[in-house]
Amino acid sequence: MDASTAKESVVQNQRPGIGQLGQWMQTLVDYVRSGKPDLTNRQMALMMTVYIDSGPHTVRGLAEVLNVSKPVITRALNKLSSLGYVRRERDAADRRNIFIARTPKGAEFLDAFHHFIAGTARDEPDKHPRADRSA
Repeated sequence: MDASTAKESVVQNQRPGIGQLGQWMQTLVDYVRSGKPDLTNRQMALMMTVYIDSGPHTVRGLAEVLNVSKPVITRALNKLSSLGYVRRERDAADRRNIFIARTPKGAEFLDAFHHFIAGTARDEPDKHPRADRSA
Protein backbone atom coordinates (compact mmCIF):
# COMPACT_ATOMS: atom_id res chain seq x y z
CA MET A 1 0.00 0.00 0.00
CA ASP A 2 1.51 3.33 -1.00
CA ALA A 3 1.43 6.42 1.23
CA SER A 4 -1.45 8.03 -0.65
CA THR A 5 -3.65 4.92 -0.37
CA ALA A 6 -2.77 4.53 3.32
CA LYS A 7 -3.67 8.17 4.02
CA GLU A 8 -6.99 7.78 2.16
CA SER A 9 -7.76 4.66 4.20
CA VAL A 10 -7.07 6.50 7.47
CA VAL A 11 -9.28 9.44 6.42
CA GLN A 12 -12.14 7.09 5.50
CA ASN A 13 -11.85 5.29 8.85
CA GLN A 14 -11.89 8.59 10.74
CA ARG A 15 -14.68 10.10 8.64
CA PRO A 16 -17.08 7.38 7.44
CA GLY A 17 -18.88 8.29 4.24
CA ILE A 18 -16.19 10.69 3.03
CA GLY A 19 -15.69 8.57 -0.09
CA GLN A 20 -19.33 9.02 -1.08
CA LEU A 21 -19.09 12.76 -0.43
CA GLY A 22 -16.03 12.95 -2.65
CA GLN A 23 -17.91 11.08 -5.35
CA TRP A 24 -20.88 13.46 -5.02
CA MET A 25 -18.52 16.46 -5.12
CA GLN A 26 -16.99 15.18 -8.38
CA THR A 27 -20.47 14.63 -9.82
CA LEU A 28 -21.45 18.21 -8.95
CA VAL A 29 -18.21 19.63 -10.36
CA ASP A 30 -18.73 17.68 -13.59
CA TYR A 31 -22.32 18.96 -13.78
CA VAL A 32 -21.27 22.58 -13.26
CA ARG A 33 -18.66 22.17 -16.00
CA SER A 34 -21.24 20.65 -18.36
CA GLY A 35 -22.81 24.03 -19.12
CA LYS A 36 -26.31 22.78 -18.37
CA PRO A 37 -28.65 25.06 -16.35
CA ASP A 38 -27.29 25.53 -12.85
CA LEU A 39 -30.33 25.26 -10.56
CA THR A 40 -30.19 26.03 -6.86
CA ASN A 41 -31.08 23.35 -4.33
CA ARG A 42 -34.43 25.08 -3.75
CA GLN A 43 -35.19 25.20 -7.46
CA MET A 44 -34.25 21.54 -7.85
CA ALA A 45 -36.33 20.53 -4.79
CA LEU A 46 -39.29 22.46 -6.20
CA MET A 47 -38.83 20.88 -9.61
CA MET A 48 -38.64 17.37 -8.18
CA THR A 49 -41.67 17.98 -5.97
CA VAL A 50 -43.74 19.05 -8.97
CA TYR A 51 -42.60 16.11 -11.09
CA ILE A 52 -42.55 13.33 -8.49
CA ASP A 53 -45.50 14.17 -6.22
CA SER A 54 -48.97 14.05 -7.70
CA GLY A 55 -50.65 17.43 -8.12
CA PRO A 56 -52.29 19.75 -8.42
CA HIS A 57 -49.53 22.00 -7.12
CA THR A 58 -50.06 25.55 -5.91
CA VAL A 59 -47.61 28.14 -4.61
CA ARG A 60 -49.12 27.82 -1.14
CA GLY A 61 -48.93 24.02 -1.19
CA LEU A 62 -45.35 23.97 -2.47
CA ALA A 63 -44.33 26.50 0.19
CA GLU A 64 -45.79 24.24 2.88
CA VAL A 65 -44.11 21.10 1.52
CA LEU A 66 -40.70 22.78 1.26
CA ASN A 67 -41.16 24.83 4.46
CA VAL A 68 -40.30 28.12 2.77
CA SER A 69 -42.22 31.34 2.12
CA LYS A 70 -44.47 31.90 -0.88
CA PRO A 71 -42.10 34.57 -2.29
CA VAL A 72 -39.28 31.98 -2.29
CA ILE A 73 -41.50 29.64 -4.32
CA THR A 74 -42.48 32.46 -6.68
CA ARG A 75 -38.83 33.36 -7.37
CA ALA A 76 -37.95 29.71 -8.01
CA LEU A 77 -40.98 29.31 -10.29
CA ASN A 78 -39.97 32.41 -12.24
CA LYS A 79 -36.58 30.85 -12.98
CA LEU A 80 -38.01 27.40 -13.79
CA SER A 81 -40.70 28.98 -15.99
CA SER A 82 -38.12 31.04 -17.88
CA LEU A 83 -36.26 27.80 -18.64
CA GLY A 84 -39.51 26.16 -19.78
CA TYR A 85 -39.36 23.48 -17.05
CA VAL A 86 -42.74 24.33 -15.46
CA ARG A 87 -45.67 26.54 -16.36
CA ARG A 88 -48.44 28.27 -14.48
CA GLU A 89 -52.01 27.34 -15.44
CA ARG A 90 -55.26 28.91 -14.27
CA ASP A 91 -57.78 26.57 -12.69
CA ALA A 92 -60.70 26.30 -15.10
CA ALA A 93 -63.15 25.84 -12.21
CA ASP A 94 -61.87 28.82 -10.20
CA ARG A 95 -59.86 31.34 -12.21
CA ARG A 96 -58.33 32.75 -9.01
CA ASN A 97 -56.31 29.56 -8.50
CA ILE A 98 -53.08 28.98 -10.35
CA PHE A 99 -51.59 25.51 -10.65
CA ILE A 100 -47.99 24.67 -11.38
CA ALA A 101 -47.80 22.25 -14.30
CA ARG A 102 -45.10 20.01 -15.71
CA THR A 103 -43.73 20.53 -19.22
CA PRO A 104 -42.09 18.14 -21.69
CA LYS A 105 -38.90 20.22 -21.51
CA GLY A 106 -38.84 19.91 -17.71
CA ALA A 107 -39.36 16.16 -17.91
CA GLU A 108 -36.50 15.90 -20.42
CA PHE A 109 -34.25 17.97 -18.14
CA LEU A 110 -34.95 15.75 -15.11
CA ASP A 111 -34.45 12.59 -17.16
CA ALA A 112 -31.09 13.87 -18.45
CA PHE A 113 -30.12 15.01 -14.92
CA HIS A 114 -30.99 11.58 -13.54
CA HIS A 115 -28.84 9.85 -16.18
CA PHE A 116 -26.00 12.31 -15.58
CA ILE A 117 -26.03 11.71 -11.82
CA ALA A 118 -26.47 7.94 -12.11
CA GLY A 119 -23.80 7.63 -14.79
CA THR A 120 -21.26 9.76 -12.98
CA ALA A 121 -21.87 8.05 -9.66
CA ARG A 122 -21.23 4.62 -11.20
CA ASP A 123 -18.22 5.53 -13.34
CA GLU A 124 -14.63 5.10 -12.26
CA PRO A 125 -12.93 8.47 -12.96
CA ASP A 126 -9.90 6.83 -14.60
CA LYS A 127 -12.01 4.58 -16.86
CA HIS A 128 -14.04 7.30 -18.57
CA PRO A 129 -12.85 10.72 -19.70
CA ARG A 130 -14.89 13.65 -18.39
CA ALA A 131 -16.50 14.29 -21.77
CA ASP A 132 -17.91 10.75 -21.82
CA ARG A 133 -19.75 11.30 -18.54
CA SER A 134 -21.89 14.24 -19.60
CA ALA A 135 -25.46 13.48 -20.58
